[in-house]
Amino acid sequence: MAKSTSQFICSSCGSVHPKWSGKCDDCGQWNTISEQPLEVTPKGLSSGGKGRKLDFVPLDADAQDASRQSTGIGELDRVLGGGLVAGSAILIGGDPGIGKSTLLLQAVVSLAALGLTCTYISGEESVAQVSLRARRLGLHSKNVLMASATSVRDIIASMDKEPPQILIIDSIQTMFIDNIEAAPGTVSQVRAASHELIKLAKKRGITLFLVGHVTKDGQIAGPRVLEHMVDTVLYFEGERGHQFRILRSVKNRFGGTDEIGVFDMQEGGLKEITNPSSLFLSNRETAISGSCVFAGMEGTRPLLVEIQALVAPSYMSSPRRAVVGWDSNRLAMILAVLETRCNVRFSDKEVYLNVAGGIRISEPAADMAVAAALLSALYDVPLPEHSVIFGEIGLSGEVRAVSRMESRLKESEKLGFNIAYMPNHSLKHLTLSVKAVETVNNLARQLFGATSI
Repeated sequence: MAKSTSQFICSSCGSVHPKWSGKCDDCGQWNTISEQPLEVTPKGLSSGGKGRKLDFVPLDADAQDASRQSTGIGELDRVLGGGLVAGSAILIGGDPGIGKSTLLLQAVVSLAALGLTCTYISGEESVAQVSLRARRLGLHSKNVLMASATSVRDIIASMDKEPPQILIIDSIQTMFIDNIEAAPGTVSQVRAASHELIKLAKKRGITLFLVGHVTKDGQIAGPRVLEHMVDTVLYFEGERGHQFRILRSVKNRFGGTDEIGVFDMQEGGLKEITNPSSLFLSNRETAISGSCVFAGMEGTRPLLVEIQALVAPSYMSSPRRAVVGWDSNRLAMILAVLETRCNVRFSDKEVYLNVAGGIRISEPAADMAVAAALLSALYDVPLPEHSVIFGEIGLSGEVRAVSRMESRLKESEKLGFNIAYMPNHSLKHLTLSVKAVETVNNLARQLFGATSI
């Protein structure tokens, strides 16, 4: 029987299947399996010569810290862990039109102004289109070299004699290697093209930026191995109806993860927001029920955001629960705890929850702020003015301590808040009034009195 010359690969997770099917068994996605030519692999190690003996060093050997180069954009430096590291590969993904190319174009012009040699290669736009966008943003630099190319072989050949210090590939899904019989954007092409470009960056000390497309679920398209190959993975987030953009680090070999940078999308490009807490609270009205200020943490940065809740009567058998910016499963848990431990009823009411400003919260410390906003909306009683709330709620109704409480309180104090409802914890040198909360029942009594129970 003749050997098969093709294989079936899922474009979402990269898993290989013996035959085509409508649904991928590994990731559960539909219509993502496609037939691709089989890649030729070597026969095995036994067919080659001897390998090179490795040079081992002890774990406590002296090693120098990686030197960093500032990009000239403070929010980008924060997310990267302090700046760029030579030879590193950075993958940045985000929805179409969110501002990925704009951010990198601003960064590359800023780096060129600092004396670095920069090359911008676009596989989606012509050189004239990139130049027009730069002109519209007011960006000018003769030290930024541009090209429109999709062949990885041509790109590597152009870097042999005088490699740049900064290389931007926009985007990796448009790149192809001519000896692989597959279309650009397929799993095999993305994996092979990324491998060759990252190998070039490590060998020549080039800081490499790869722009990645995302799927409808918000994940970077292509094989999951792509995120393992690079040193840093950044996601550019934002809502179409908001001008704010969040640059979030989900992987960083040279810094911390979950750091965020906040930008404001304007006609002249992206503008840094150095104090996002005051921006997210700028349009807040204090004397409205269902509004609560949450003191959260994004990486090492304390961030104050407004959580809004609305509780309305429902005449349907299954009342609606709508959530924007928070986990819907966690909202269902908080509602169940409030009904069970506080004897309040949400089962016959519609519940709407929104995190103002278009930001998304993922930490459990927002539990108590959500519970307070829900109770405030239910009783139609505003929360105490100039107060912040944070703390995790367990299923038994207890309030648990969260990380970096002192940083949260200092940020709240700096913005003029003077009351904090938080888990019981001893903190010194604070001028604001701390209200210790032990259970969700205790929170309801402190905020709304004994009549709430």
